[in-house]
Amino acid sequence: MGLSTATPMPWLAGPSTPCPRVVRRIVHRLGRILIYLRVVTSYPARLWSQSWKALLRVDSNTTLHNQENGVEMKLSGNTIFITGGGSGIGRGLAEALHKLGNQVIISGRRKGHLDATTKANPGMQSVELNVEDPASIAAVAKKLMAEYPKLNVLINNAGIMQIDDASAPIDDGLLVSIVTTNLMGPIRLTSALIEHLKKQDGAVLIHMSSGLGFVPLALTAVYSATKAALHSYTLSQRYRLKGSSVRVLEIAPPWVQTDLMAGNNDPRAMPLAEFIDEAITLLGTDAEEILVERVKPLRNNPGPNEGGFVTQFNDRLMLQPH
Repeated sequence: MGLSTATPMPWLAGPSTPCPRVVRRIVHRLGRILIYLRVVTSYPARLWSQSWKALLRVDSNTTLHNQENGVEMKLSGNTIFITGGGSGIGRGLAEALHKLGNQVIISGRRKGHLDATTKANPGMQSVELNVEDPASIAAVAKKLMAEYPKLNVLINNAGIMQIDDASAPIDDGLLVSIVTTNLMGPIRLTSALIEHLKKQDGAVLIHMSSGLGFVPLALTAVYSATKAALHSYTLSQRYRLKGSSVRVLEIAPPWVQTDLMAGNNDPRAMPLAEFIDEAITLLGTDAEEILVERVKPLRNNPGPNEGGFVTQFNDRLMLQPH
């Protein structure tokens, strides 16, 4: 069974568009039909995407969208809280945003790293935070709202990456630590600050996922799974916050030269400074997903044949020498 590749119901985009309420009802019903066809036929993903976008186009100027189009994150004058800001991507973002004229507060578990970062960047502030501990999250959230009432940007960057073996029994402590840090931590911290952020103009909530959330690295199966879950949660949160003052963004880095998995000097990884420069530029656009060029092959992968891509990706990393 096949479907035409022509734009479905072209009159939806015409100048004589019917009553919006009628259009929405038709869109809803046709959407359900297409979902059914997508499940029971081999309707290609590319054509599905084209058809769905066409259905959502209710006139030549307006598209149903999760958030208002054209809204860009301002890159200066913010009060920004960054978890995991004492090293790696977190520190890189903190320093870049600090230089652009933002009040930046970083957090982490390692006081020495926090002190080194703030010393190198006069005016930057820090607070110790253990994102695995709900009590620590609650205390820091309370402190932030009291001492930085203009806080309007939260960057959930803290994360840990450890090797595991999905083909063997897993260490429960490792499992709980990775899931709690990478998934429950961002959810809990966002929950603690979301009502405050809703009251701020130009508020932005940023989750740090990963290219491995779309193409998992088998050596770090749990880490990859938490990033896939965080991506999914971000989509839901963006939907629920549509119409509010809070924009929800996702940064999905490729492999970057940081101390995660001792990759500081690995030539296969993207240099940290290069990643930060490209990411900051993208943050200044209306993009909801911050995707540097190097991560796009991973982000564009999901589809019915992704298993083969995942196998090739992991084989290449396992066999390719440093």
